[in-house]
Amino acid sequence: MERRRIKIGTRNSKLALWQANHVADLLDAGGFQPELVPIETKGDKIQHVTLSKIGSKGVFTEELEMALMRGRIDIAVHSAKDLPSTLPDGFSILSFCERESPDDVIISDREIDLNSTNLVLGTSSTRRIALLKHFYPHIKTIDARGNLQTRVEKLKTGLMGGLILAYAGVLRMNLDHMIRYWFDIERFTPPVGQGSVAIEIHERLDAELAEKIKTLTNHKITELLISVERAFLRKMDGGCSIPVFGLAQMEQDGQVELTGGIASLDGKQLVKRTMYGSGEQLGISLAEEILESGGKKVLDDIKSAI
Repeated sequence: MERRRIKIGTRNSKLALWQANHVADLLDAGGFQPELVPIETKGDKIQHVTLSKIGSKGVFTEELEMALMRGRIDIAVHSAKDLPSTLPDGFSILSFCERESPDDVIISDREIDLNSTNLVLGTSSTRRIALLKHFYPHIKTIDARGNLQTRVEKLKTGLMGGLILAYAGVLRMNLDHMIRYWFDIERFTPPVGQGSVAIEIHERLDAELAEKIKTLTNHKITELLISVERAFLRKMDGGCSIPVFGLAQMEQDGQVELTGGIASLDGKQLVKRTMYGSGEQLGISLAEEILESGGKKVLDDIKSAI
C-alpha cells in the first residue's frame, strides 16, 4: 500500500532542519512519507538589522504560511517561540512536540565569570538584553543575529566572550559541551514556547488527515502548558521586540504554575508575577494582573520607543 506523502515546510537553517526532520521521523513511524520543503523567510534574508527593526510579527513564519495557503506544503514546522501570539485567519497550530528544557544558557570556548566588568555577551533578543541589564547591569552585549552556526563563528572571532542561547537549540546542534553557564529559570524566565517545536496548518488541510498528524506529533502536556503561555502573550500583546516572558509548569497536584512578566528596555523596571490555575484563563488573568501592576506603563513606553 502506497504511503501518503506529507510535505513539511521549514526554514533552511541547520536547527530548523533538525526540527523538521524530528517531525518527519514521527510521521514516518506512523506510516506517512514525509518530504521536507525548505523555505527562506524574511528573518533569514535580513541579517544586518535587529528583529525589532524588521517588525515583530511573522518574521520567521510569513513565507511558510503563504506556502501553506497555496498548498505548496501540507504542514509548517516552527520553533514554538517564533510563532506570533495571534495567527492570521485560516491558520492554526495543530500540535506541539514534547518540550525540551526551556532554559537559557551561555556557551563559550572559555570560562565565563558573570561578575567580570569586561564581559561581553552576544544576543539579538530584547528579552535577554533587558534581563541582563536588570540583573547584571555591568555586562555589555553585542548583536548576534544569524543561525546558530553563524553565531558560533562570530564567537570564535573574539568579539564576545560568550553567546546566550536556548538550551534546546544548543543540545539539538550537539554544542552542549560548550555550555559554561545555566541561567536560573526563576530569575531569567524564558520566552513563551521556548524548547518546543510547533506544527502549523491552514484550514485547507483535510480534517481527518490533520487529526492523524496530530495524533503522531502532539505532546498533550506540552500543548496544555504552551496554550496557557500563549494566552498570556496574546493578552500582553507581546512580540519579538517586546521583553515579555512566560513559563507554565505542571504541579504535582495537576495545577499549572505560570510565571510571567515584562521588563523595560533599559532593565530598570521589571514587573513579574506567578499565578496558579488551569486553562487559557490562567494566562489571561496573569497578564491582567501584570498590566494593572505597572506592566501597561512599561509596555506603552516600549511601544513608543520602537
